[in-house]
Amino acid sequence: MVSIHSGIAYVAGMCGNQGESIQDQTRVALQKVDRWLKEAGTDKSRILRATVWISDQKHFDAMNEIWEEWVDPENQPSRAAGVAPPAAQGYDVEIIVTAAI
Repeated sequence: MVSIHSGIAYVAGMCGNQGESIQDQTRVALQKVDRWLKEAGTDKSRILRATVWISDQKHFDAMNEIWEEWVDPENQPSRAAGVAPPAAQGYDVEIIVTAAI
């Protein structure tokens, strides 16, 4: 889901597919981010900030590898990452972004 206000797109927490590897969950979540940003008339090069929640610190390196492959190297947003228990078992990553339109 995306909300738009005053030229800013707010993409709600995107998750991957329950039970898949952290890499696959991250890829799917980022594909969803791309889709919502496109719907809002923007793209990942205009992300201002991102928050990534992972279910366990052991997933950080694998998640970060996929993030680095995806993110626009010329326009890297500020990003925070933290560990939090998932809303439901089997979900290991949630990504929230804010982007300029």
